[in-house]
Amino acid sequence: MVQHVEQNLQLMTKRAVKAENSATKLKQENALLQVQLKNCKMENEALRLGQSASLAAVKQNADVALQNLLTVITKSRSSIKQLVSGAESLQLVADLLKSIDRISETSEDGQ
Repeated sequence: MVQHVEQNLQLMTKRAVKAENSATKLKQENALLQVQLKNCKMENEALRLGQSASLAAVKQNADVALQNLLTVITKSRSSIKQLVSGAESLQLVADLLKSIDRISETSEDGQ
């Protein structure tokens, strides 16, 4: 009977040691998973901040592009007005030259 109790005690001791080892492994695994979770949360937050920063940079670039486009439009309108004015002046000169030819033809015929 004593021998049977001793065997049961040894068996229970082995089970307890095995359970303690298992609990230790689970605690280590839990700690590792907690660290991984924390790292994932930090990475997620960094990605969110990076996305916000990228969006802000895109918006700023779009604003700069818009300002440049408006400047080009303003300058091109001015250039077009100058070009039209120059074309009108050239047309006037051409008309004057035609008139000079007519005047000189009339003068030659009249001599």
